[in-house]
Amino acid sequence: MSLNRSEKEAVITDVTSLAAKAQTLVVAEYRGITVADMTKLRSAARSNGVTLSVLKNTLARRAVAGSAFEVLSDQMTGPLIYGFSVDAVAAAKVVAEFSKTNDKLVIRGGAFGGKVLDVNGVKQLASIPSKEVLLAQLLGLMQSPISRTARVLAALADKKGAGSSEPAAEAAPEVAAEVAPA
Repeated sequence: MSLNRSEKEAVITDVTSLAAKAQTLVVAEYRGITVADMTKLRSAARSNGVTLSVLKNTLARRAVAGSAFEVLSDQMTGPLIYGFSVDAVAAAKVVAEFSKTNDKLVIRGGAFGGKVLDVNGVKQLASIPSKEVLLAQLLGLMQSPISRTARVLAALADKKGAGSSEPAAEAAPEVAAEVAPA
């Protein structure tokens, strides 16, 4: 069923607002995917904050005109599903993970930061850990020297509390070695 002019304008407005908020757009061909598989893909996308849309390519081109995703306009041909995400890696991760188990979903490309990504670029983007994982890793790196220093100080306090009259560095050479950077 064809859309009338006002419905087309509403679709363009919706997709334009999605593109304005999103950091990443991934496009994939979905020819031959069953409804059940498409439902699984949409469910995975929703749970990861990705908006998936099946759009007429002419409407998609108009919607992304003037945005960072305009660079994909020449790839917008054929039956495509468009995945927009605010998180830089979420759309790429959802589509790439699903395409591993379903050969009917073929990644065509994507865009991130105004740059076109080919299939390998989308897969590389998908391999980057999520923002939460990266923050947890950073926090772990920041806490590591602090916890090591706390252990050294605790060991020194235990040594001094034991009544030893030796200097702390001589009394606990293994503790002094632990303070030295690796």
